[in-house]
Amino acid sequence: MIRQSAPRQRPPPPGAPAHLPRPPPRTAGRRVPAASMPPPWRLLPPLRWSRPPPPQPPKSPPAPPSSPPMPPPSRGRQASTPVPPATPLLPSATTPTPRTAAPSTPAEATEGNVSATLPSQETSSASHNGNSDRRDETPIIAVMVALSSLLVIVFIIIVLYMLRFKKYKQAGSHSNSFRLPNGRADDAEPQSMPLLARSPSTNRKYPPLPVDKLEEEINRRMADDNKLFREEFNALPACPIQATCEAASKEENKEKNRYVNILPYDHSRVHLTPVEGVPDSDYINASFINGYQEKNKFIAAQGPKEETVNDFWRMIWEQNTATIVMVTNLKERKECKCAQYWPDQGCWTYGNIRVSVEDVTVLVDYTVRKFCIQQVGDVTNKKPQRLVTQFHFTSWPDFGVPFTPIGMLKFLKKVKTCNPQYAGAIVVHCSAGVGRTGTFIVIDAMLDMMHAERKVDVYGFVSRIRAQRCQMVQTDMQYVFIYQALLEHYLYGDTELEVTSLEIHLQKIYNKVPGTSSNGLEEEFKKLTSIKIQNDKMRTGNLPANMKKNRVLQIIPYEFNRVIIPVKRGEENTDYVNASFIDGYRQKDSYIASQGPLQHTIEDFWRMIWEWKSCSIVMLTELEERGQEKCAQYWPSDGSVSYGDITVELKKEEECESYTVRDLLVTNTRENKSRQIRQFHFHGWPEVGIPSDGKGMINIIAAVQKQQQQSGNHPITVHCSAGAGRTGTFCALSTVLERVKAEGILDVFQTVKSLRLQRPHMVQTLEQYEFCYKVVQEYIDAFSDYANFK
Repeated sequence: MIRQSAPRQRPPPPGAPAHLPRPPPRTAGRRVPAASMPPPWRLLPPLRWSRPPPPQPPKSPPAPPSSPPMPPPSRGRQASTPVPPATPLLPSATTPTPRTAAPSTPAEATEGNVSATLPSQETSSASHNGNSDRRDETPIIAVMVALSSLLVIVFIIIVLYMLRFKKYKQAGSHSNSFRLPNGRADDAEPQSMPLLARSPSTNRKYPPLPVDKLEEEINRRMADDNKLFREEFNALPACPIQATCEAASKEENKEKNRYVNILPYDHSRVHLTPVEGVPDSDYINASFINGYQEKNKFIAAQGPKEETVNDFWRMIWEQNTATIVMVTNLKERKECKCAQYWPDQGCWTYGNIRVSVEDVTVLVDYTVRKFCIQQVGDVTNKKPQRLVTQFHFTSWPDFGVPFTPIGMLKFLKKVKTCNPQYAGAIVVHCSAGVGRTGTFIVIDAMLDMMHAERKVDVYGFVSRIRAQRCQMVQTDMQYVFIYQALLEHYLYGDTELEVTSLEIHLQKIYNKVPGTSSNGLEEEFKKLTSIKIQNDKMRTGNLPANMKKNRVLQIIPYEFNRVIIPVKRGEENTDYVNASFIDGYRQKDSYIASQGPLQHTIEDFWRMIWEWKSCSIVMLTELEERGQEKCAQYWPSDGSVSYGDITVELKKEEECESYTVRDLLVTNTRENKSRQIRQFHFHGWPEVGIPSDGKGMINIIAAVQKQQQQSGNHPITVHCSAGAGRTGTFCALSTVLERVKAEGILDVFQTVKSLRLQRPHMVQTLEQYEFCYKVVQEYIDAFSDYANFK
């Protein structure tokens, strides 16, 4: 369980006047006024001179005071003490009665004596005693009035400031500083969440961004290690109004919360129908969240715990939910993030809801599960069955965010298109129901805003949904990822195509693009070549000891997905081979994209094949082309050959129409184990250009997929010479055709873009990119109707 540390003292809130002093501390039962603030009854101080006037000889004894002397002002709060009458500002027509006050300090005694002499002087002057002329008091009165007014104004300002500071101080304990990376939160349990009185969207420091300024602004804010993005994220308010978490804080409900400080607000929480005889059975840790111009479009929920799975399905039923979005894995870093709330197969009953699995589709970035649910137990009022689809995003890493938003955008589009119009709120959950959940919801809303208004307001929208559930979008990395997803969509758009529209699309992309000298196909490929190659993420391949292992110095694997082989005992830098893991349509690391082995790296090549249990090798080059070596022969022409601990024996060789199939027996002599490996050597790629048709490529892809079904779904090793151009084309076509068969949808552009993000220069030329489209069209033309794709 996550524990929250004690809140740190916050500085004065933004927008507070810098010149005002920090408000004084509060004590129980009374208020200690600031040292510079006089009590209210001393706002009209007596007239003071820097020096007292010369003493006047008394003419007669002073008259007795007409009222008792004023007591000294108290420092405490005394409601029962009457406020003394104010000193008259104008002299009376009758002989004034001098007033005296008991001095509390020597200074006050002097001031009191000075004040006491004034009436006698005025009386003496009025009696024509000749001692002095009557003084003109008009300027003095004006000064007194001005000073009094000024002091009253200052007093009011200080009181208002103190009240405002108190509110911000309370809100400070729930600020952004409590967020920890990777979806973790602190432990202290908020009893209530003080929110700003005004709408967060009024902060014009981060106004909505027009889409044509999006790329420029993102680049500016990402400079200096995302400095401006971090400032923007830290400026997000906790929430906009006073809110409470009373239901979530009840003793009966505490065990239902996964994290003690991620609690739903009372004003936005989801209410379940109470179960008779079960107290507080209306509670679940879930909150209604607005979409873009759609109230309560989502329910943001924590990942169900074992003891709340029944409540979760009760919520799905009562809210008429047809779509569940899951943005976490059941376990991450060996820590339980969410209880499995569905059966693997068959059916299971959770409380009074029966859930049966109808279908499961596993893809590279997400899994789709279709459930049939029905309320049971009431025989007299039997409810009809409902179909609920769960979209489980599986590509969110244990740390940080996905390295590209492509998968998330495909996932979100699938959710949008599959959610029925009649359905209730979409339930979105991760573990706590705030970080990844908030990220998904914000991307959805901002894409809608982008289409409707041609601008996005990430700061304003995150601020608003934080009023409905605390800490939505939990880390600055998630906040930046939202902008990256929006930019990805703006720059490249939706490039998916139905198979029936491919022919029309090809006709369009061969037309000239207005304002350019290029056609649509060339513009597409130009966007792909503009993807920056991250040379700083190729550290291992650029080590001096490994440079000689690279056939082409411009094509080196990235660190995050390079294939690592076991270190040879007693030898350093022996874990490197120029090869990268590549994702396929249905699973990650479907392929190993490798360069053709050099003579001195053949042993490393076979160690890689053995270590990663690859049973299929696709070779797309000849050993020599145009008089240059493209690949060392890494198999025996006859018999067997050993490379270190690996012995390779040729068992069978068969010639097909455009490729050769070789069956190899590979033995690890150190482990005393053997495996059957099949090599597909494609001969249809000419030394210059591309194959004349796609038939040979379609056939070899089909043969490899059949081999995979028989040998298990371990990575397919694909290589040409450098492991980029032809290798990338094969991986792209294999992925695209598999999706065409499964969904009747293709996206050549995004497929190639994804490959280039995983290994430099994948699909290296415009001809190879065009070849991908032609092969897909040829594949589609081979079928008479769409049904044959299924």
